[in-house]
Amino acid sequence: MSFLMKAVALGAVLLLAACASGGDDDNESAPSTSAAADTTVASTMPAVERPTGPTADVSEELTGGRGVFIGTAIPGQLDPGYVEHEFVAAGTATAYTAADELTADGAWTLAPSSEAEYRTRVLVRRPEDPADFSGTVLVEWLNVSGGVDADPDYVTTHEEIARQGHIWVGVSAQLIGVEGGPVFVRVEGPGTEVAGKGLKGIDPARYGSLMHPGDAFSFDIYTQVARALGEDEALLGGVKPAHIVALGESQSAFALVTYINGVQPLTHAFDGFFVHSRGAAGLALVEPGEAADITDAIGRMPSIIRTDTDVPVFEFQTESDVTSVIGSLAVRQPDTDTFRLWEVAGTAHADTRLVGDSATYIDCGVPINDGPPHVVAKAALRHLVTWITTGAAPPQAPLLEVNEASQQRRDADGIALGGVRTPPVSVPVRVLSSAQGPAGSVICLLLGSTTTMPTDRIVTLHGTRPDFETQYAAAVDEAIAGGFVLEEDRAAIDAYAHPELVPE
Repeated sequence: MSFLMKAVALGAVLLLAACASGGDDDNESAPSTSAAADTTVASTMPAVERPTGPTADVSEELTGGRGVFIGTAIPGQLDPGYVEHEFVAAGTATAYTAADELTADGAWTLAPSSEAEYRTRVLVRRPEDPADFSGTVLVEWLNVSGGVDADPDYVTTHEEIARQGHIWVGVSAQLIGVEGGPVFVRVEGPGTEVAGKGLKGIDPARYGSLMHPGDAFSFDIYTQVARALGEDEALLGGVKPAHIVALGESQSAFALVTYINGVQPLTHAFDGFFVHSRGAAGLALVEPGEAADITDAIGRMPSIIRTDTDVPVFEFQTESDVTSVIGSLAVRQPDTDTFRLWEVAGTAHADTRLVGDSATYIDCGVPINDGPPHVVAKAALRHLVTWITTGAAPPQAPLLEVNEASQQRRDADGIALGGVRTPPVSVPVRVLSSAQGPAGSVICLLLGSTTTMPTDRIVTLHGTRPDFETQYAAAVDEAIAGGFVLEEDRAAIDAYAHPELVPE
């Protein structure tokens, strides 16, 4: 198996596993549970000038070895018209300590503490033609839950990134991604033998000079890379960003919660945040040399995202994030002029899109969730960028319905009630659910399930196939009109209809 394919398999299988307890060289190519719809509210956010501060040195391009390594579920990685380059980001980073108690309201006060040198990796995917650049750079805090750097938000939204002309930047912000470390849940399969080795152990010829001083310094490393994007045009192929947006999924979303609540008020480094599948707490502030333990973060005191942010924050949650082990229900908060929350029915923390072909190595007793959260996430990302650039706020969405025991409420077919409802959920022939299958390891808590409905039930619900197709088409139109699916993704959401399951 090629180096790239090992990276693909590993990223797909282990992308998010810990939450539950390469390519060719130099590739050129508690609050409210409901909300009224409102797509026209203008932001009242003031313009914020970024303070100056230490900036990462990104002048050294990484070459050699076996090429770029990234755990991903996208074998080809790049969309047409895009190229990929990899750089060292080096400097002296500062750790943070809590000046006061880290309270549940997220209004934290952090203070700088010790300093340490670092050399980490920055991966850039950008339009080959600078004229195609949108002006927006998306900076993903790479996910290390599976023991390697992985790019789940790129996997989720890359079609939207490419059609808008955004630049995507992946930052190896955490210790395990560079130096290696423990893998909390292992899954068998091709490529998984590199889990926990870190970039330096995976390909010392390319990454051997890197050095990470520990997750205490991750937040400042992330800030220093963001500053470099606006100061070193060579990093982005000769262009400068108008807007810099932070992205993070799962463990990385936990990190963004900590960043928003305690670091962003000090740095103002980002113009907005896409917080994807956060848990109830932020990533811990650890001691120098240590790796932040994601399992510890799950058990820590819940904290909402602070309500006095001066930039937009979009929180995007799947069904299983709300009431399963991730536990975001504890930190639900109402929409404001700087905050939006979408919870998507019929979706799972990780699904067939993120797992890819490596689903063959995971047995949960039934097929894992095959829902379309990526389609909704692309709409959310466009709304966020529009919000940042024009002040036009995203639509508000109903939240998932829960009972008095904080469990997901479901209809007679087992489909979640409430939330953002996609056509395959509102006009179903399969039950897409966060409920795990009857077998498998703890990772199945995050993978949900897909169960085809009995034929007689499908007929009772929808009648004939032409009737079903009419109903489904109307649901697609409604989702697009509501702003939860993009017109450009009409074909993508149509692919989830499965009319072949409906008798003619």
